[in-house]
Amino acid sequence: MKIPFVDLLAQYKSIKEEIDQAISDVIHDSAFIGGKYLKTFEQNYANYIGTKQCIGVGNGTDALFLTLKALGIGKGHEVITVSNSFIATPEAITMTGAKVVFVDCDIHTYNIDVQKIESAITSNTKAILPVHLYGQPADMDPIIEIAQRYNLHVVEDAAQAHGAEYKSKKAGTTAPFACFSFFPGKNLGAYGDAGAIVTSNEEFAEKARMLANHGRKEKYNHEFEGINSRLDGLQAAILDVKLKHLEKWIERRRAIAKIYDEELKNIVITPDVLPDVRHVYHLYVIRVKNRNRIKEFLAEREIHTGIHYPIPLPFLKAYGYIEHKPEDFPTTYLLKDEILSLPIHGSMSDDQVEYVIKQLKIAVNRL
Repeated sequence: MKIPFVDLLAQYKSIKEEIDQAISDVIHDSAFIGGKYLKTFEQNYANYIGTKQCIGVGNGTDALFLTLKALGIGKGHEVITVSNSFIATPEAITMTGAKVVFVDCDIHTYNIDVQKIESAITSNTKAILPVHLYGQPADMDPIIEIAQRYNLHVVEDAAQAHGAEYKSKKAGTTAPFACFSFFPGKNLGAYGDAGAIVTSNEEFAEKARMLANHGRKEKYNHEFEGINSRLDGLQAAILDVKLKHLEKWIERRRAIAKIYDEELKNIVITPDVLPDVRHVYHLYVIRVKNRNRIKEFLAEREIHTGIHYPIPLPFLKAYGYIEHKPEDFPTTYLLKDEILSLPIHGSMSDDQVEYVIKQLKIAVNRL
């Protein structure tokens, strides 16, 4: 049995008529940049998240960069983020001219260790950028409390957390500003690169929207220099169709995660979930000894897995200039050799889930 890590074709086939009609409508109306399809999705996504504004942009990395830029963060400033994430998070910080400051992750949730944030704050710190990793929100209450005490901005990197909740609040509403990616493999994914900024701060939203559109509100009237990062009409229309199905897909992911939890709890280390949190399982990440050999064993049986992430951010060549050592991030360094992402998606069948479980148990017992 072949088990893909993500099955975007199966997802497309399940909503083919809706997707094809949406694409046809955009082409018929030639509404490729801006237009009603973008506005409709932005409004619907803002309503779903629970914010006043959604600004569609080119991708999730741009969403982070534009948010930090709109907040006035740049050269001479520092932004704190977690050491266990995708490079887009720190990349967006350095794109503004600011310095990235890494903090180790928590051994249970793999999100930023809130106990270590305060010691990383200096007179140059301007913001904290927590990541809702794998679909579970970071522990936001203490982060917000620290930020308020030191007069810092908080920006949520919710690129993996569409529909996740923290104490009954949607990811994207626990801080004043949040950023999403709609990369195809995400829980809510486009058919290309796409992203969004959400906020209820109208003044900020206007500035961010202008920054993403060459620093203008209207054609040829550029009030300042910005960049070109716009969510196009085709992707907006596709996302608007998928948004209607998102909750169904999330609940399927959560059902699969529950099966994994029950069947694997005594076999591997399964994910810990914070109280009062809705984990949406963009990734289902276990910890296991002999990880590489087990990954190979599963691959031989056509079960595709992932490692998120094999090289911790502070130890990437891109950040070699900071000269971090493994002892600076002991938890992140430990996890890099144990974490393994199992297949999980809204189109996955019970038979496929059971096959993954069966083969993983065999692998753990043999290896």
